Amino acid sequence: MTERQRQDDARHLAAAGEPRRLRVAIDGPAGAGKGTVARGLAERLGYLLVDTGAIYRAVALAAHRLGLSWDETGAIGALAEDLAGGGRIALERSEPGAPASPDSSAPPPLDAPAQSSVGGSGMRVLLDGEDISGAIRAPEISLGASRVSAIPAVRKALLAMQRQAGAGGGVVLEGRDIGTVVFPDAEVKFFLTAPAEIRAKRRYDELVARGMTVSFEVTLADVLRRDRADSERAVAPLRKADDAILVDSGHRSPREIIDEMATLVEIRARGG
Repeated sequence: MTERQRQDDARHLAAAGEPRRLRVAIDGPAGAGKGTVARGLAERLGYLLVDTGAIYRAVALAAHRLGLSWDETGAIGALAEDLAGGGRIALERSEPGAPASPDSSAPPPLDAPAQSSVGGSGMRVLLDGEDISGAIRAPEISLGASRVSAIPAVRKALLAMQRQAGAGGGVVLEGRDIGTVVFPDAEVKFFLTAPAEIRAKRRYDELVARGMTVSFEVTLADVLRRDRADSERAVAPLRKADDAILVDSGHRSPREIIDEMATLVEIRARGG
């Protein structure tokens, strides 16, 4: 099909009242519930889900396994280029009914407390073919993801992967700079947040459920440290886009938030 034919088809569908398939950006700090909400919204809309944070976590895990320190920016940047250029990182949907990987958790119900989708969204994160969905959720890898995401060479290497995943529309992308850097022209943008104490409690409960021995105080300190790292980095810092809709998930269920977001996306998809 030629580009002219595609444009003619798009005009025909618009004239017939067919909804457009939009790019939906969901940004926000760690523990705000982006993963659970993004998963539920993508399922509701029939859109593709892309967890961009998982890509940075995969780079952090690969660097950790190689024994690189977070200060070895040149080596980590080169590693990210190799991972992206070689197609060594992949996100894929788990087959319905497939058994969970040994280091991943079961999908949470939509009325459960919001938490990250990695390892529990029906999406698998692969590194060189290995399912690392659970491994990238370790606290040291979470903090490492903030460090590696501040490296310009890493962001440059992974930016093309993210843009390619959402180029055709009909996609929900979640991360920390989707609406400001990756897709500043996304048709719908949300900024999901919650008080640090609530986000830390969600993270603490998640780690305890995985059998890890942690304290709430240490978990809260990690969340605050992650917030500072994400907000103060020189490259693509975490911030709300001017045209993003602010959503506080602190005292609302994921299902309620998903209902509200889906309604807005559907209105905009029909030109409203």
